[in-house]
Amino acid sequence: MSGKVAVIGTGLVGSGWAIVFARSGCEVVLFDSGPGAAEHARTVIAERLEELAGFDLLKDTPAEVLARVSVAPSLAAALDGAVYAQESVLERVDVKRQLFADIDAVIGPQTLVGSSSSGIPASLYTDHIACRDRCLVAHPVNPPYLAPIVELVPAPWTAPATVQAVRALMERVGQAPVEATREIEGFILNRLQGVLLMEAWRLVEDGLVSARDLDTTMSQGLGLRWAFMGPLETIDLNAPGGIADYARRLGPLYQSIAASTAEHRVWDDTLIAKLEAQRREDLPAEALAERRAWRDRRLMALARHKQDMQQAESGE
Repeated sequence: MSGKVAVIGTGLVGSGWAIVFARSGCEVVLFDSGPGAAEHARTVIAERLEELAGFDLLKDTPAEVLARVSVAPSLAAALDGAVYAQESVLERVDVKRQLFADIDAVIGPQTLVGSSSSGIPASLYTDHIACRDRCLVAHPVNPPYLAPIVELVPAPWTAPATVQAVRALMERVGQAPVEATREIEGFILNRLQGVLLMEAWRLVEDGLVSARDLDTTMSQGLGLRWAFMGPLETIDLNAPGGIADYARRLGPLYQSIAASTAEHRVWDDTLIAKLEAQRREDLPAEALAERRAWRDRRLMALARHKQDMQQAESGE
């Protein structure tokens, strides 16, 4: 597709968004208030594009995709003529409120704005601006060029046409948008992840399992199925009669588990230190960056596999 997209905030998430839009044919303009941040992001983008090409995940050459990415000298220049802007700044209400006020002062009449907010509803930082009906949350998973899900969460004043236009845009650039019908803290993905994380920390805290074996339970168990289908389809296929049959068979077990863990426990310093110590035994702090790069390469291989699977199923 064509059209100009502004990426505001060029950290890991913003850089990832730039790849999403540029590889699909958009002209992408980066802006970051930090000196040299956007220029550095363009360098990082170039490195990621080379890696993606190595897994045959680009239709164009890395140089052709990178040529679509430029750096704007100002917020106004980045937004000038943009059909869409993706905000990816610090996850703080005050920072976002100020940025959206700045956006409102220079935005054109047609530009739509999505926020990469991980859990803060847009109503907390767009209520004071004139263009608020063109703003919503468009929350990705990092890195968005490998994990295509995008949560679209409207504020009470977001126009329905805005939601539909952003959904159509995300579909055109190869993402997988889902819509929340209204705002809720944490949206959908992080609320699901939060429940799983809470139980994971609880099991380790109670000494029932080590951090290593907990992660193995996911990576070699649930995660294998969840890589290509969701939990509801999973249980639908796990009983002879489908989801209703599963609910009859295992519903009482899950209800009993839920009743036994109704307490909302915090991750206190002692528990955090316990998990930190176990993780650092398996992965020293100095190896975190290398392991993140390994993760991204595995995600690239998985993305290539899923692409091949979709093409085979569609008969392409």
